[in-house]
Amino acid sequence: MSRDKRNFFDFLFLSIFFYSAGFTHVPPADGKTNGSHAERIVNDMKDKYKYVITGALAGGANGFFGSGGGLFLVPLFTKWLKMEQRKAFATSVAVILPLSLVSAIVYLFKGQIDLGMAWPYLLGGLAGGIVSGRIFGKIPVTLLRRAFGLLIIYGGIRAVLLL
Repeated sequence: MSRDKRNFFDFLFLSIFFYSAGFTHVPPADGKTNGSHAERIVNDMKDKYKYVITGALAGGANGFFGSGGGLFLVPLFTKWLKMEQRKAFATSVAVILPLSLVSAIVYLFKGQIDLGMAWPYLLGGLAGGIVSGRIFGKIPVTLLRRAFGLLIIYGGIRAVLLL
């Protein structure tokens, strides 16, 4: 693929990402709507910066590593944006889907994806997503949080030991 096409797709990816991350209206994270109109505008701007930074970290992780944006999203949703834990897990999945699609399109046009090798994983991922989505509400939040933490630790140890 020519350098111009690669630059175009990089530009397209960044444009879509920053448009979707920063320029849509999102209500304040704390849900408060009290105060003057000016205070609400300032608070909305502060929240938008939080959303843009959170989205940029997730998009960067997806772009660099092919996944992992949820590792940034869940903790930032819960701690920084004060989102309830179960909602943070579900929202991170909703955010990662379009980010992953954009990253996959960029990788596809750069010739770095083997679609023949990807299909079995897509089918398995589809089945796993359906099953886990159905039982998600039945699993205690504490167990979800611990499993997520163990997954992060496991991934970190593997990444360090394989270097």
